[in-house]
Amino acid sequence: MRLYLSAALCASLCLGLALWAQTTPPAPPAGVDTSQPEARFSGSVTQVNVLFTVTDKKGRFVTDLTVNDFEVIENKKPQFIQQFTAETDLPLRLALLIDTSNSISQQFRFEQQAAIRFMNGVMRTRTDRMLLIGFDTTPELVSDLTSNIEALEKGINGLRPGGGTSLYDAIYFAAKEKLMVDQPREKFRRAMIVISDGDDTQSRYTRDQALEMAQKADTVIYAISTNNTRSGTEGDLVLKYLTDETGGEAFFPFKVEDLDQSFENIANELRHQYNIFYHPDPLRTDGLYHPIAVRVRTRKDLIVKARKGYYAPKL
Repeated sequence: MRLYLSAALCASLCLGLALWAQTTPPAPPAGVDTSQPEARFSGSVTQVNVLFTVTDKKGRFVTDLTVNDFEVIENKKPQFIQQFTAETDLPLRLALLIDTSNSISQQFRFEQQAAIRFMNGVMRTRTDRMLLIGFDTTPELVSDLTSNIEALEKGINGLRPGGGTSLYDAIYFAAKEKLMVDQPREKFRRAMIVISDGDDTQSRYTRDQALEMAQKADTVIYAISTNNTRSGTEGDLVLKYLTDETGGEAFFPFKVEDLDQSFENIANELRHQYNIFYHPDPLRTDGLYHPIAVRVRTRKDLIVKARKGYYAPKL
């Protein structure tokens, strides 16, 4: 019996040594440096940029402020602003997300016409691009990022209402698969324009997952509610939450005739921007969300509309 056990033990030991030899890399040739390179952080990784608007209490844009008027707070600590610009001509990367579910069928034609007028008014064909997504039970990419106005108009006119509502899936897809494409991010103004009642019934992703992806894509969400009942709904609260967190705004036109004014307000915001760049101190590369606040420190009567935080890279 001892002989059998010794033989089995020897066989197991030999097999283990063979497997170790197969998985252990060969020794490097003499003179080759095998040390790991020191981790380095590039400016593009650690730099945070924040696009924002400033208005007075009557909603009028304030465009004559300087870097000395602002402060950025992250984790209760003031940050040093390394670069400041007043942006009016950044190339736009826009995603137009149109709810085509049954819940908005009555006013759908008016929404299509208003969206086309907005597109024609805001798009500069040499520099700007827009994509079109219709969403009911599932989101559908009707037109990819393009400067072709005719193709976008044809896509809008071809949308037909019917089915459930997958708002969160549409936001998630547009941010992750499309709006992250053009780099570097700070050279483009990214925004989603959502036309919906905000009542999601079909999405696989949650509201906060959709928001997280929009934040990671440095995308501002604007929303035009299709709820014309004059009473607040859960969907209205969803639209307001998504827009507030990303530095956008939700509009609630009570009549379809007011849609054009809502679109005009969005177009004006896209052309009246400030841009701040800073390197977070202390630097964090934990992949987590970090709250920030942009304030006008020299005038308490002004309102800043900016995203409320960013996701740090994970290295």
